[in-house]
Amino acid sequence: MPRIAVFQLTMLAVVFGTNVGHALETDAGQMRVVEVASGLDQPWGVAELPDGSLLVTERDGLLQHIVDGRASRVRGVPRVAAQGQGGLLDVTLARDFDQSRTLFLTYSKPQRGGFGTALAAAELSADGKRLENVRDLFESALGGATGRHFGSRVVEGVDGTLFVTIGDRGDRPSAQDRNLHNGSIVRVNRDGSVPADNPFVSDANVLPEIWSYGHRNPQGAGLDAQGTLWTAEHGARGGDEVNRIRKGANFGWPVISYGQHYRGGQIGEGTAKAGMEQPAHYWDPSIAPSGLMVYDGAMFPEWKGDMFVGSLKFNYISRLDLNGSDATEVEQIEGDETLRVRDIVQAPDGSILFVSVGNGAVYRITR
Repeated sequence: MPRIAVFQLTMLAVVFGTNVGHALETDAGQMRVVEVASGLDQPWGVAELPDGSLLVTERDGLLQHIVDGRASRVRGVPRVAAQGQGGLLDVTLARDFDQSRTLFLTYSKPQRGGFGTALAAAELSADGKRLENVRDLFESALGGATGRHFGSRVVEGVDGTLFVTIGDRGDRPSAQDRNLHNGSIVRVNRDGSVPADNPFVSDANVLPEIWSYGHRNPQGAGLDAQGTLWTAEHGARGGDEVNRIRKGANFGWPVISYGQHYRGGQIGEGTAKAGMEQPAHYWDPSIAPSGLMVYDGAMFPEWKGDMFVGSLKFNYISRLDLNGSDATEVEQIEGDETLRVRDIVQAPDGSILFVSVGNGAVYRITR
């Protein structure tokens, strides 16, 4: 393993527009980190609108519109089951948002006897105050009654289809049961229909939305420059993973894992089995990864092609070097601002936005 460089955010104040930030020392030089929103309650996902304002989800069910640091509630959000890890989770703008005003939300939806991960689409009103034409595009088969492991990122593929990550809901064997959506990544069209080229559409014994399976709890997902989907997944103790997703692939949980049960002891059959995928990277000890972005902007050319993943447990942003199907952590960026990083995204101008649950805030990394 290479030596990991750890860099601290200093308390040197710098001026960026009307905001005051801190200097951020990295191996690519000094950057700045600026607070752009604060006072948030359990923020989960963030998206930047074309006018520079932000949409931020709060897990208890509120969608906040942030303009010049001021938050206002967006009306019309679906009713969520704010249970345990569930609630209002991810937000992603459609690639054609400028024309369509369409956005996508994932959330835990009340179901008979429990809750399931759902994907909704809506249009944001011109004044940013309400959602219109709200409709569910996908709802998982009954996920379970626990408040654990909902996933739940939504990523628009290069072809306009939508990937949604779903956790095993705390029921380990269900991640291998393709009659359930638990522990899978699903893929649907923007109208909610099943794409004809999904891997299992002709198999009556598999739910047709499933794209890959054998996942524990993927809370980070993003595309690289080639349009390949990557995920960051919570494992058990010592088994958090980065995975390069392949169509129809089985990622092994809970048959194989590099982690152990929290009380000790081997999980499943070991770390490898024929027909099951190996992770591109795993963390031991576990970092509790959430949020994933592969950088392709112009602001930080030194980081182009690198992956960034938030750590909820150790309060840093992990930077990983990608080499084919492998990923290697090469830097940990940390400071007071990176307290429990839940989401990380690339902004339209190439800066990097991240959500700190611990601070109830959103920050921007810039030059």
